[in-house]
Parts: sequence; structure tokens; C-alpha cells
Amino acid sequence: MGSVDIPSKQSAAVREGTGESAKAPVKQIDVRMPGAGEILIKVNWTGLCASDKSLIHDEWKDFGVAMQDATKGIAGHEGAGVVVAVGEGAESRWKVGDRAGVKWIASTCGECEFCLTGTDEVHCTAQKNSGFSAEGTFQEYLVADARYSSKIPDGVKDEEAGPIMCGGVTAYVACKRSSVKPGQWIVLPGAGGGLGHFAVQYARAMGMRVIAIDGGDAKRDLCKKLGAEVFIDYTATSDIAAEVMKVTGAGAHGVLVTAATKQAYDMAPGLLRPNGTVVVVGLPKDPSVVAGAPPIMMALRRLNFVGSVVGSLKDVEEALDFTARGLVHPILSKGKLTELDDFMEKMSKGQLPGRAVLQVAA
Repeated sequence: MGSVDIPSKQSAAVREGTGESAKAPVKQIDVRMPGAGEILIKVNWTGLCASDKSLIHDEWKDFGVAMQDATKGIAGHEGAGVVVAVGEGAESRWKVGDRAGVKWIASTCGECEFCLTGTDEVHCTAQKNSGFSAEGTFQEYLVADARYSSKIPDGVKDEEAGPIMCGGVTAYVACKRSSVKPGQWIVLPGAGGGLGHFAVQYARAMGMRVIAIDGGDAKRDLCKKLGAEVFIDYTATSDIAAEVMKVTGAGAHGVLVTAATKQAYDMAPGLLRPNGTVVVVGLPKDPSVVAGAPPIMMALRRLNFVGSVVGSLKDVEEALDFTARGLVHPILSKGKLTELDDFMEKMSKGQLPGRAVLQVAA
């Protein structure tokens, strides 16, 4: 096992309490060394995803989804850093000093029908997930599956790579799932948010014509800067569907819903042209929110509704390549791991422009 000097103790944000009052203060915990098929990553930066907040605050308990004991109370799934130790059997892929990324899918079985395709392992029933069923990235030193960690290419900074591990690849795959072709229209409710601002950039880089929906001049300026052709301010527009129809003629070819609100899902079908597609991405904590449309509307207009979640190893590689080529760059709200609770509060209030990213290792 190759290695560098590694401390016996590290800083980690460890969950305390339950529900909305739960906190994740930074504590000192042991550093664990990698075993066979594993690597140890010194996490320089980690993204803060809305999913992390939802898990820490038990927002998905009504769906039966909660942090498991295997996490040891450590959330996070958007990590980027440097390999500092390589376990037995992982030497052919990794060496000390390589840059590595950790994402939502921490590991898979590698043997089921989904894993064997090499592109669809997101459906592996035996997968482990960072910050949900495996220790997450809110710690300085993380033991990771060598086979399922991602290489970070030159030209991509760690603070950029972290958010791409989930937010970026989620937006990228959702754009692909929309089936919107170059030159066609895609509508992005919540376009100025953490996922939405990624979606604007990926959609634009893929040749789509982007209609961004969000509120306020700051979001307008951001979305236009990132490549949105049209911006609709929902706080100043009485009939958004009519505005979309005026711009597109017959409606958009696709709607990618990153906003986790009932209003966004209720609105989405009415923005589509016949044969259009709604991509379901944002995950409301209210279990009564449903994505869909009245059957007569879906049938007569032949509408499509598809779900989308994160992406495969190959998808992550492709998403990172957009940044390496200078086409997609996350807008970052930076902080430190010790500010995790403050950042989650700001996220709840919609006060974090772009994507939140926290410095972990000093």
C-alpha cells in the first residue's frame, strides 16, 4: 500500500439530533485506512447538496428514506481531493497523488444486469450511497471504493469537481433524458438555483434553446450570463404558460423541473408542445406532490414524463469534460466545513446563489 503521512485523527461534521433541529457540528474522529480495493482520499472540497440537508433533517422520512447507521452520522456526496493511500488490488488504477472525486453512488455490486452494461449502474439494487448508506464527504479523510471513484481531469479545480459529482451530472443526465435536440426549446423552472444553473449551462452547451424561469433581477442576470436565451420572472409574470407559448409558438419540447415545489410540477405540463417531455429531478419533501397531468391531457397531447437521478461513472466523466473544455463552470458559494449548519439554513431560505461548496481539508 503506497501512502504519505496521514494523521490518526481528523475533523468531520457529525450529525446530532433528529428532524429539523438536527445539527452537524465538527468533531475529531479516527482516520480509517483503506482495505483491499479501496483508496483513502484527502477531501479538499465538498459540495453541499439539497439532498444532504434533506437527509440530515429527516425531510424524506415519510418516504422511508433516512441516513443509515453505516454513515456514522457523516453526510455528503460531492467530494473532491487527492489520493493519499492505495489499498491492495487498487494499484492498477490509482496511485498516491492522483486527484479523485466521490459521488452519490459510493459502490455497486458490479455483477447485476444494470452494472454489467457499464452505463446503467445507477439502478444496482446493492449500491451503497455516500452520506446515506456509507460514510460521506463531510470529513477530511474518506475511504472510498477504488473502482467507483472518479478521476478528475486537468483543468477542473477541486471546488468545481465536487459539485459536478452530483449536481452537475444530475443536470447533465436530465438534459439527455429530455430528448430535446439542438435548436429545440427547453424550459428550466428554478434555473438560477444549484441544479438549475448547471442545467442552463449543459443545455446551452448541448445546443438547446433555453427558457429560464426564476425570480428577481439577480437570477435574471445570472441565467442570461450562463446562456439562457429567454428569462421569465415568475414574480412579475401572471401567465407563464402564455409567455412560453408566445416565445416557442407551440410550446417547449422539454421541461426540466429542478425546483422541488408543487407549483413547478403543476405548471410543467402546460408548458409543453405535443410529444413534449417533462423530466422529474427536484424532490419535494411533501409526499402529496405528484408529477403528471390529467389523463385526457397526457393522452391527447402524447406527453412524456420521465424521472432522472444522478448518473453513471461514464456520465460523470462526460460531465467533467464539459468543464475541462471550458463550457460549464459552477457558480460557487464558498464556505468551510465548520459553517455547514449555517449553510444549510441559508439553503433553506434560498440565500445561496449557484452551488454551495465547503472547504474540508486545510
